[in-house]
Amino acid sequence: MTHVSDHACASPYPWHMTISLQSRPTLATLDEAHIATLVDCFYDKVRADDLIGPVFNAVVADWDEHKRLLTRFWCSVALRAGTYRGNPLGKHMPLSIGREHFTRWLDLWHATVPEIMDTDAAAVMLDYADRIGQGMRMGLGIGDRPRGRELGVPMYAARGRDPTTSD
Repeated sequence: MTHVSDHACASPYPWHMTISLQSRPTLATLDEAHIATLVDCFYDKVRADDLIGPVFNAVVADWDEHKRLLTRFWCSVALRAGTYRGNPLGKHMPLSIGREHFTRWLDLWHATVPEIMDTDAAAVMLDYADRIGQGMRMGLGIGDRPRGRELGVPMYAARGRDPTTSD
């Protein structure tokens, strides 16, 4: 396990939120400081990535602010902090992303989380990311299950409709 203060990506975050002890999991490295370090390191990798970097670099004007927003998101997910307000699905809808982008995002996440958190906390964060990613893919219409045409299943027009004409 790497301690936040020992990690190369560690940086002071003066904007840390206060999270009540009642809502905080008891896992040693599942806390706001580790989540902030995780977000910082992970999104440094995202920015530099050949596949997903260009997608996000084109729409994120202020990476420091974006990392603060994403730290609030992950603290709300993992710690039930309630500090994030937003619509992640809506923000991703206009982006040109496909299955390969989600795969790369998850690969980077799975590589980064264990660098920052102990095994138990990492398992929690990996599970959350996998489930959120699945929901996002489904919401964006790029789920893991191929659709009929992708499987070579012929698609037929509804009864009474001429498939050669458009409405």
